[in-house]
Amino acid sequence: MNSPAAIETVRGWIAAAKRVVALTGAGISTDSGIPDFRGPQGVWTRNPAAEKLSDIRYYVADPEVRKASWQSRLDHPAWTAQPNAGHLALAALEKHGKLHALITQNIDGLHLRAGNSPGRVIEVHGNLHQAICLSCGWKGPMQKVLARVRAGEEDPPCTECRGILKSDTISFGQQLVPEVIARAMAAASEADLLLAVGTSLQVYPVSGAVPIAKDAGARIVIMNAQPTQFDEIADAVLNGAIGETLPLICV
Repeated sequence: MNSPAAIETVRGWIAAAKRVVALTGAGISTDSGIPDFRGPQGVWTRNPAAEKLSDIRYYVADPEVRKASWQSRLDHPAWTAQPNAGHLALAALEKHGKLHALITQNIDGLHLRAGNSPGRVIEVHGNLHQAICLSCGWKGPMQKVLARVRAGEEDPPCTECRGILKSDTISFGQQLVPEVIARAMAAASEADLLLAVGTSLQVYPVSGAVPIAKDAGARIVIMNAQPTQFDEIADAVLNGAIGETLPLICV
């Protein structure tokens, strides 16, 4: 548990900050019913074979992997998930004029649903609510494609070019969008306080936002259930429940 003194100290830092940058990972969405991937009860921890569904090489090469992926998307908890107290705290931080940018590794769209502005949210891994064609680049609402799956199409092709469709998210083996990553790193370099929430900080280049912000003179606050590689350079490490702690410090 975090001491009241630690909470009050971080609360004071955020109150004094002018450009807070938040970096969020799967841990902020678990209270909304969306499991993380690498945690003790994570999707890939409990079922390592599920990781194949998130690998672009298997997805493109194997129709059976695509069929399994579409079935998995039908039941994804993101369709019914609601923003939790952690998401709402970061939305409040923006309303208070403190939030410079929100870099998220999550694809669930919950920061936007909570009320953060699209112009401030940088979704480095894309958004599950959008579908994309890997051949012609068509994009459209995921729910329209899922309606085709429910109607019996196990592996629905693009209606424009018959190419392979997938969620407009970054899979393993897919290149991150350079412009999006550049925007995220630029935001980190402009922060006077970087708040890393619910992320293991294992995945590069996104986790590089932490040392970039530190080198630029920002305070670093890390809030995660497990230790991270950057705890030693952090000014504060909070390990309480995110949904309880984040609203206490986001003044």
